[in-house]
Amino acid sequence: MNLVIKKEENYSYIRVTNERLDSFVSPELKAELVMLVNKGENNIILDLKDCAYSDSSGLSAILVGNRLCEDSKGTFIICNLSHGVEKLVKLAMLDTILLIAFDKQEAERLLLQKSKLS
Repeated sequence: MNLVIKKEENYSYIRVTNERLDSFVSPELKAELVMLVNKGENNIILDLKDCAYSDSSGLSAILVGNRLCEDSKGTFIICNLSHGVEKLVKLAMLDTILLIAFDKQEAERLLLQKSKLS
């Protein structure tokens, strides 16, 4: 298993434990995201602190999570991006559509702020 998944009070937390978010890990992440949203979880924090590398399949999994949460009126936040992953996200211009937090605590604050606006 390349993921740690925890159900918190108002969101689900997923941490990628593999240093590579690639074609071997991405299908597992996509499957977990789909299962969580199908169970009614629409606020998800994806923590990439252990992940130093992502390829296009990793970005695709991230975009799937974002779309699933948006479609279910929730929030998808990624946090703890390594320099390499952040560079790839910016190169693909995904920083304009993804909600990115520095760390898990900031992601939790963003979720709380967004819930107060709703």
